[in-house]
Amino acid sequence: MIGPLWNHKPNSEVVGLMSGTSLDGIDAAVVSIEGSGLQAKVKLLHYYSTPYDDELRERLKELCTVQHSSVDLVCGMNVYLAERFAQAAIEAVRSAGMEMKEIDLISSHGQTVWHIPQPDIQDPYLVRSTLQLGDLSVLAKRTGCMVVGDFRPADMAVGGQGAPLAPYGDLILYRDPGKGRLLQNIGGIGNCTALPSAAGPEDVFAFDTGPGNMVIDQIVYLLSGGKRSYDDGGTWAMQGTADWVLVEEMIQHPYFGLKPPKSTGREVFGKAYAEEFAAKARERSLADADIVATATAFTARTIAEGYNRYVFPLCRIDEVIVSGGGAHNAALLDMLQAMLPDQKVLTSGQLGYNDDAKEAIIFALLGNDFMHGVANNLPSATGAERQTIMGKLAFP
Repeated sequence: MIGPLWNHKPNSEVVGLMSGTSLDGIDAAVVSIEGSGLQAKVKLLHYYSTPYDDELRERLKELCTVQHSSVDLVCGMNVYLAERFAQAAIEAVRSAGMEMKEIDLISSHGQTVWHIPQPDIQDPYLVRSTLQLGDLSVLAKRTGCMVVGDFRPADMAVGGQGAPLAPYGDLILYRDPGKGRLLQNIGGIGNCTALPSAAGPEDVFAFDTGPGNMVIDQIVYLLSGGKRSYDDGGTWAMQGTADWVLVEEMIQHPYFGLKPPKSTGREVFGKAYAEEFAAKARERSLADADIVATATAFTARTIAEGYNRYVFPLCRIDEVIVSGGGAHNAALLDMLQAMLPDQKVLTSGQLGYNDDAKEAIIFALLGNDFMHGVANNLPSATGAERQTIMGKLAFP
């Protein structure tokens, strides 16, 4: 363990930055944190979000494929995204009615473009690794703040998968002495955190359930000719009927049979996978609304299937609490509730938390712990051999 990297005051003002696998934009949470570690108390001061434009989103999709990526695009996008993260942080602070000089730290997740949780047995150079873009030094220089980021590699260096990292914050924010809770984030990828009642760090387990909004969003984009990037509120899905035969076929993908800890990303369930899904739906002569409904049902089924296989046999769960973009998809939530008759499906907003801000808040907590010299991974969730301090620091 190392000592703290700053002279601590009672509260630290931190901006947490998150850009997820949905590639929809940047979330910024301006928070005040008291203390550190599992006893930290966090207050959301302001939430700000800025979307990616269509051109940037499509370039990022290309970046996340072997076929269309390039080293020059990776190199340039690393700095370009840092500039965008800096703008988001500055605007979040301004709209919070604060000044940058009041901010002690920025903590950035970065933009994941590739994730290899297990080595490729066919290629000795493709070892366990992960890549998040958004250069920390550029972000620090542009904002005038210390910046912590690039968290995932440290967990991988001690045997973990570098994901999921949200369970650490879930434990801080949502543990309950009497209820077993499942925290389900539905971003591009879906990830869940199981918190048995009165859970301690050793009791938490988590994994990526599979695609969250990723397949739905790409299918909506394809079917709308690029005019829509997501199914707003799940309204398109509500107009159709899910094809459960196709859902059953697609859920045979090997990922869903892997035991936790496990993680995945756009390299598995990205654009190519969604195009394959849509092609199979067309072969079955499904109407557009039925295809969207089927993609939505598929996501709901992957989540419920993960619970039935890997959570419910191990602990009692009373509540499923959904956050992320999927928390706004009424069709998805209705399907999930129907598949989980013994649990109450809620959104984090119903508990007083901002549905969209959760992961940005969690990365603020991770950065705060880095500065305090506190281990901030959960081996029970990532499969790491031991606790470690995740993150790297850039000075302004």
